[in-house]
Amino acid sequence: MTQTDQAGGQNTIWLTQDAYDKLQAELEHLKGPKRAEIVAAISSARDEGDLKENGGYHAAREEQGKNEGRIVQLEDMLRRAEIGETPPDDGVVEPGMVVTYKFEGDDDDEAESFLLGAREIEPEGLTVYSPQSPLGQAINGRNRGETVSYTAPNGKELKVVILDARPYAV
Repeated sequence: MTQTDQAGGQNTIWLTQDAYDKLQAELEHLKGPKRAEIVAAISSARDEGDLKENGGYHAAREEQGKNEGRIVQLEDMLRRAEIGETPPDDGVVEPGMVVTYKFEGDDDDEAESFLLGAREIEPEGLTVYSPQSPLGQAINGRNRGETVSYTAPNGKELKVVILDARPYAV
């Protein structure tokens, strides 16, 4: 999800203003109404007595842990977020672009599309690859029509043809 610079620090992650606003709204919900709901569930379950065998209590505590973990994740992402304008429709692959590609030798009808960006903003029906993924690193900055090689996580060398790169529209 993140990219490390030469100094070893955390770089920013690219988000559209819309994605930033959605993550900010989720954070506010988790810190406000959701937190209060979980505290009420824990309190109610605690009032039932024996906590060792109280499934409701343990479920509420687990939910509390997940909620707090997501809050930390969102705060970190929003702190490092770089709000970007939608990239230009110039065929150059960069974060914020929907990329259509196929593996070299495949027919065009086997082409796949994905959004190059932060995986946390995965829109419905569209896979997201981060710019730091092996494929993302290989194609970032490349142009429509180029053939690019990269090493897959399984160690296999793959070649893809970039068929299209267009800005993601919400």
